[in-house]
Amino acid sequence: ILVNLAPADTKKEGPVYDLPIAVGLLTASGVLTEPGRRFLIAGELALDGSLRPVKGVIAMATLARDLGLDGVIVPAANAHEAAVVEGIDVHAAGTLADVVSLLNGVSDVPPVPSLDVASLLRSSPAPIDFAEVRGQESVKRALTIAAAGQHNVLMLGPAGTGKTMMARALPGIMPAMGVDEALHVTRVYSAAGRLTGARTAVPVPAGDEGPGDGEPASSAELGGLITTRPVRAPHHTASSAAVIGGGIVPRPGEISLAHRGVLFLDELPEFPRAVLDTLRQPLESGDVTISRAHGSVTFPARFMLVAAMNPTAKGDMPTDAAGQRAMACKFGC
Repeated sequence: ILVNLAPADTKKEGPVYDLPIAVGLLTASGVLTEPGRRFLIAGELALDGSLRPVKGVIAMATLARDLGLDGVIVPAANAHEAAVVEGIDVHAAGTLADVVSLLNGVSDVPPVPSLDVASLLRSSPAPIDFAEVRGQESVKRALTIAAAGQHNVLMLGPAGTGKTMMARALPGIMPAMGVDEALHVTRVYSAAGRLTGARTAVPVPAGDEGPGDGEPASSAELGGLITTRPVRAPHHTASSAAVIGGGIVPRPGEISLAHRGVLFLDELPEFPRAVLDTLRQPLESGDVTISRAHGSVTFPARFMLVAAMNPTAKGDMPTDAAGQRAMACKFGC
């Protein structure tokens, strides 16, 4: 069997084409009649005929809507992602037989209801309340000013003074994400395969790529939508590919997963110089381009950088009137 994927100059990779190829073969063999409606079809097909989830479904559903198609057919595990996109019918299928029934017009299963994005955003509080931080009033004020102006921050202080907690609580005092922002961030997580479809607000799980994803994310997912500004905290042993993105098939890195949120670099001096140098261009432009021999991919990366470090041997930190260890906070644009 010869399958032609046109246009030939467009790069095609991954299992997303399994289901469309199967539908094409069934149409050519007469099992499927010519459908009266136009669908965008995507999904990985297992040997037993079941459908497995794929990455990037939100972008596919958005494309189908912009092209004026009648709907999308995706694996049931991806339906929660596609339902975030308004203005397009989303049909969930568990097996190839479900797809055949739908295209032949014998299925009476209604489309998946669209999610009310604005309502989900209003009902999702920040994972950590900034008011829970006790003490460090000067640093809290500095972080408040930084959050208002989207300034980058360097916190200097010994262990146990609350640097990590304040960084993770920072989204709670930042402006809530709007609908467009939430959809943009969710598209990044969809492309990275990080959405779970949880129906209650839960932390987005960290990946399993190794160094660079050892810290759990602080953003929350509700019904396939990222509802709070993400906080990413890569380990100081993270590679450049883990931080800015990369791989044979380019995928979003930590700076893209922190889009519209906070990138927290703890133990800043421990990060390799090469990794820190890669942050210069994304901090200026708000995106990162990953180039390979077969082409390039641009991911969004507009984040607020919050770094922390311990004092050096020559820099003893002062104490306040109560004898508590203090912190210093410096701004950067």
